[in-house]
Amino acid sequence: MNLIATTETLAAACARLARHPFVTVDTEFLRETTFFAKLCLIQMASPDEALLIDPLAPDIDLAPFFSLMTDEAVIKVFHSARQDVEIIWQRGTVIPTPLFDTQVAAMVCGYGDSVSYEQLTNDLAHQRIDKSSRFTDWSQRPLDNQQLLYAESDVTHLRTIYTALSADLAKTGRSAWLDEEIGILTSPATYELKPEDAWQRLRGRVRKPRELAVLMEIAAWRENEARTRDVPRSRVMKDDGLIDIAVHAPRSAEALGRLRSIPNGFERSRAAADILAAVERGLARDPASLPPQERPRGRNGGGAVLEMMKVLLKSVAETARVAPKILATVDDLEAIATDDDADVPALQGWRRALFGEQALKLKHGRLAIAIEGNRVILIDR
Repeated sequence: MNLIATTETLAAACARLARHPFVTVDTEFLRETTFFAKLCLIQMASPDEALLIDPLAPDIDLAPFFSLMTDEAVIKVFHSARQDVEIIWQRGTVIPTPLFDTQVAAMVCGYGDSVSYEQLTNDLAHQRIDKSSRFTDWSQRPLDNQQLLYAESDVTHLRTIYTALSADLAKTGRSAWLDEEIGILTSPATYELKPEDAWQRLRGRVRKPRELAVLMEIAAWRENEARTRDVPRSRVMKDDGLIDIAVHAPRSAEALGRLRSIPNGFERSRAAADILAAVERGLARDPASLPPQERPRGRNGGGAVLEMMKVLLKSVAETARVAPKILATVDDLEAIATDDDADVPALQGWRRALFGEQALKLKHGRLAIAIEGNRVILIDR
């Protein structure tokens, strides 16, 4: 199979694919040495053809591909779409819509949490994937035939998976259950990298307000540095270094140099001055302006209730043939344990009808959990 390497060929291919009700899409990329992922290959398939696009070709403009991604008449099918959509957004400032994510659909159809493409290929397409090219360097050219076949299989098997899952959803009337998750995946806000939000990657690793204030500033500094230099965050400073600085809040180069997580001599670098300035900004923050910190789990007598809700969640999920993760998270359960009106997905829409109402009944003693044989059974009281 040849790679599409010219704009003219790409435009003709996208025009053919646009005649179909859906196309399957996948990408190959590298991000080990850069902040922004390097798009190396695009795979697409319609019901009757598959094609590979070379975004590294010097004579190609990806505009026809981006146009197809926003064609409302064509469903774009991905597996675990988030990283692929992020790259498309970064390269073309477009979001593939309408979008169908087979990993999300599989959770609704009872295949468990975060089910892999390999498992769905085995279960639904009855094929086995040759994984020997999985960790190849997709930026090197030319790609050999084995790499091309592996890349093509990522979208050809996806056609069968999509057909099976969409039929299952139609049969069970659960298509609308995907709407919230797909809404998150197709929101530009999901992919906007705001430096001021970078601290959230490390939330939960500091406890005191002062530590959080410093972390917010130095995490934003690292995010800006990594973006400007287009290098991974860890190349600028590792997470442990940020936490160490947040906890100890060094106010001099000497104090910074004494931290165990900071490389020798770092305190004499240009970055050291920037870090110390960030520490000062953090210490100057008004504690009242800080976001609420995560509550330690199990406080206020909620530990036993939380554990019972986990049992209930597993039981309801098994009965409904749906992954527990899509019904409720542990954070949802914690919130329900302390507040009947918690603003969490588990107490809204179809999730509330299926699980949330049961959780509230359990919390208030109107529902009991018992064992019958090897099964968990629910008893109204």
